[in-house]
Amino acid sequence: MNAPSRVINPWLVALAVVVPTFMEVLDTTIANVALHHIAGGLSAAQSDSEWVITSYLAANAIVLPLTGWIASHLGRRRYFLLSIMVFTLASMLCGMASNLNMLIACRVLQGLAGGGLQPCSQGILLDTFPKEKQGAAQTFFGIAAVIAPVVGPTLGGWITDQYSWRWIFYINLPVGMLAWYLCSKWVWDPEYITKEQEELKKQPLRFDFPGLSLLVLVIVAWEILLSKGQEWDWFGDPFGRIQVLVILFVVGLATLIWWEGRKAHPIVSFKPLRDRNFAVSSLIVFCAFAVLYGSSTLLPGMLETLFGYDALHAGLVLSPSGFFTLITVIIVGRLLGLGTDARWLIATGLCLLACGSYWMSLMNLEISPGQVIWPRVVLVIGLGCIFAPLNVAAYLYIPQKMRGAAVGLFALLRNEGGSFGTSLGQTLTVRRAQFHALRLNESLDPFNPAVASFLDQSKAQMLQQTGDPVAASQMSMQALSNALNVQAQALSYFDCFLIFAVAGAVLSFFVLGMRPSVAKKGAHVAAE
Repeated sequence: MNAPSRVINPWLVALAVVVPTFMEVLDTTIANVALHHIAGGLSAAQSDSEWVITSYLAANAIVLPLTGWIASHLGRRRYFLLSIMVFTLASMLCGMASNLNMLIACRVLQGLAGGGLQPCSQGILLDTFPKEKQGAAQTFFGIAAVIAPVVGPTLGGWITDQYSWRWIFYINLPVGMLAWYLCSKWVWDPEYITKEQEELKKQPLRFDFPGLSLLVLVIVAWEILLSKGQEWDWFGDPFGRIQVLVILFVVGLATLIWWEGRKAHPIVSFKPLRDRNFAVSSLIVFCAFAVLYGSSTLLPGMLETLFGYDALHAGLVLSPSGFFTLITVIIVGRLLGLGTDARWLIATGLCLLACGSYWMSLMNLEISPGQVIWPRVVLVIGLGCIFAPLNVAAYLYIPQKMRGAAVGLFALLRNEGGSFGTSLGQTLTVRRAQFHALRLNESLDPFNPAVASFLDQSKAQMLQQTGDPVAASQMSMQALSNALNVQAQALSYFDCFLIFAVAGAVLSFFVLGMRPSVAKKGAHVAAE
């Protein structure tokens, strides 16, 4: 469907498409803090409730690289409106779920519908705004894509504590209806998409079923691997499940790339990765969102397990960073509009991300809430500096006919980076806690004066409470063991933050391999 004859303000279009994007990205993190409430409410095991997250991410990831193909055949506007409608309906069904199986099925439907929202909204912004205003457009998109996962755990914790876990899904109903109305009024397909759709209608439908099957195999194996790897002890799994998943993923991915490279009309196109800017930007966005999601998972866990915070207060400590992110993306958008090379903003952001992560690695168990807030603020300011410039640099040299495939692939790598960072953080904390416990235990012998003094003082206090020398001795030993475990767990969190800092510092050097990326007229050479 062509745009109406009257001219629509591009900022109205931006507002319309950012609302559903924010809603969809929020749902990737908002349910994380409510899993134990969901398990209890549906009489399910805690480990089984994790499928609520895994099923959504897998379904979402399957659709993301397909959005270019679907939009070209169905029409981007029609596909976008259909995705909003189905996502909103699926959200309502998730809130009404009477058992875990029903909830997982509805989350799969929600993920399939939500997969089309991010790429379509970003593609609409790329087509709506001229080249010289792409920085401002991507900044507006960044408000949804960056701030939503930051505020998701806080909002989810507050809704769950104050009302019920079901309301983390019900809140999508008014947002979804508003988004559908705004998009139906202000969003229209550009002329090149309409022509492409008309040309495809004249041709027989050639659907790549082998490509889709390989994509599903790769995504499902990857998501289960990340979700269940630590629980199944990775390559120590006695049943060989991890080994099978790794083989399926590696062989499936290699076969998928080979198969799609032979197709004239592939369902998933990897051609955008041939562009140097897009390839480097994809690597950076994968790793940057791994750091964001990894730290967003680890920091609340550390505050709740080691400092005694509840979910709401842990979220409140993290929430100030959302305000600073908003300010940062606005400033960065202005700098891009003034002709600043996106590469230098990306490098600055990566350095800030590394500094914020390193600052968090220097924390200890005596810190106040303020000493957690500011390192987190520095980290997300770095991410705010990265997001819009990265989108400008990624698509600047991509031809218009490849834009749909590029947007879907980029969104897939961004989301999968978040999944990878979450899994990496969980695995590292467990493994490093075991390592530090063993190392700390090497010094805990009766001949160590500090250990003897601790046990004597602790035993005296326990004896006053119990009056039983044997019980007091056992309790003092347990107190020593608890102190060791707490210190080991704390050191494991700090190790993860240090690894994130190293990743950010290393990534900054990859920016040197990018071409100049200035969002203004005549700054690109891509064939339109």
